[in-house]
Amino acid sequence: MREVVFDTETTGIQVSEGHRMVEIGCVELINRVESGREFHAYFNPERSMPPEAQAVHGLSEAFLSGQRLFRDCCEELLDFIEDSPLVAHNAAFDFAFLNFELGEAGRLHIPRSRMVDTLALSRSKHPGAKHSLDAMCTRYGVDRSHRIKHGALLDAQLLAQCYVELTGGRQIGLSLADAPAAAEAARQDAIVYDITRPIRPARPHAASAEELERHARFLAQITDPVWTMGTAAPAAG
Repeated sequence: MREVVFDTETTGIQVSEGHRMVEIGCVELINRVESGREFHAYFNPERSMPPEAQAVHGLSEAFLSGQRLFRDCCEELLDFIEDSPLVAHNAAFDFAFLNFELGEAGRLHIPRSRMVDTLALSRSKHPGAKHSLDAMCTRYGVDRSHRIKHGALLDAQLLAQCYVELTGGRQIGLSLADAPAAAEAARQDAIVYDITRPIRPARPHAASAEELERHARFLAQITDPVWTMGTAAPAAG
């Protein structure tokens, strides 16, 4: 099974406010193992770079002005991601920017059914814990000492390692006969579908009086049960 873990850097946090994507990094996973194939590109956003955004990723307006426009290299990106599931941390953010850029380039949006959100998965698996990429790296022992600033490719590489641990560990990818089935099952657990699910009350699961009576009759038929050994009163001397 093929998946693509990706991350983006942008000029801000809202597409609706005119912000643009300036970097994307992608890492290919085959049966939860990094294949070594990656895609990385910077983009000229054709707008200024706010200082607060530059402080996060270090990409200046001067540097980006010499990069290609997204529409000039989006085919390379689409060729890389193919029709694979796309894994991202807080995936709705990255999908919003990616789909905006694709729309501006006259390409179809990527459906949310392909989105796997590691933030949602981490919240489900570790309720009450911290869920930033740094926190996940610490939790799973992923070395992030070289992460001085955010970078799309570096963050995708780190996230790929965390995602493997988050969905069962590297034994998923190393299993021989069951690898595809196990990996697909883990991926299904991680997919965030664009559906609102109703909250249902817990189903009653206590034993009935009849079931308790049958259980007691069954236990009474057992001679010298192990759970009574050593509990009998000592004989009088």
